[in-house]
Amino acid sequence: MKETIAAILHNVARVVIGKEKEASLALAAMLADGHVLLEDMPGTGKTRLARALSDSMGLSFRRIQFTPDMLPADITGLHVFDRQTNSFVLKKGPVFTHILLADEINRATPRTQAGLLECMEERQVTIDGETCPLELPYFVIATQNPVETAGTFPLPQAQLDRFLMKLSMGLPSREEEIGILQTYSQDDPLTRLQAVVQKEDILRMRREASQVFVHPAIQGYLADLAIATRNSDKVAAGISPRGTLALMRAAKAWACLNDRAYVIPDDVKAVSGAVLGHRLILPYGQESWKDGVRLVEEILDRVPAPTEDFETEPNA
Repeated sequence: MKETIAAILHNVARVVIGKEKEASLALAAMLADGHVLLEDMPGTGKTRLARALSDSMGLSFRRIQFTPDMLPADITGLHVFDRQTNSFVLKKGPVFTHILLADEINRATPRTQAGLLECMEERQVTIDGETCPLELPYFVIATQNPVETAGTFPLPQAQLDRFLMKLSMGLPSREEEIGILQTYSQDDPLTRLQAVVQKEDILRMRREASQVFVHPAIQGYLADLAIATRNSDKVAAGISPRGTLALMRAAKAWACLNDRAYVIPDDVKAVSGAVLGHRLILPYGQESWKDGVRLVEEILDRVPAPTEDFETEPNA
């Protein structure tokens, strides 16, 4: 698997310059059967990251530009009357794909935002009482703009919790900016990107990631981190058990990316900010997601990490 992962990340790096950590986290979220929310300024490469991942994996890709007048049927699909067959037939919406880019998701109304919940959680869509399964792998990358908040509808906490990770691309350094100029000086490298893996490879990698071993000491560490968020006087509400499970899944996928069949504390630390930051409910005046990420980093410094042989099962 190491060579396959390296090939995917190398392919993405040809298009998205200087964002190796963000690309690795997005790939880990996909291997963990989760979804990603990207929050950053326009033009930082959010859409390109989604397209590069899709093209590198030979998967189908659809993009939805969310607007305030969009209805749930615009994304899920609806039944239309066919005069030739004298019956209603299903016209599938853009959610029927492998990788879905939900661009500026917070510009749609809560009713339309909720149209994605069943797709993300159950991997199926119910249209006029008919339930249609979605083809696996299914991966949603949603974006939102932290500025220009007029006319937007913030995602409720229940929907934020459906995203395994929340990431920020960040602005490039001077060297990275020069690299972008050099890469895009003549043409767009995205148009030349070729798939390095196929759907079956991704499904196999997901199965391998789910089988990564988690030592009981690591499970205790995950529980200690969750309890620390709930007991912190800087938090109005800590993470739920769903958040703890999400952290374990992400840590297993991160271990898989690093060619290990077992989780170590560094895997947990590497993904904690992305997995837990947006799940914390902060007091009034500290509503920034990045405040949550900083608080997670403080908790990681405070909660002692276990020191064990994590490669083998206990009492083996």
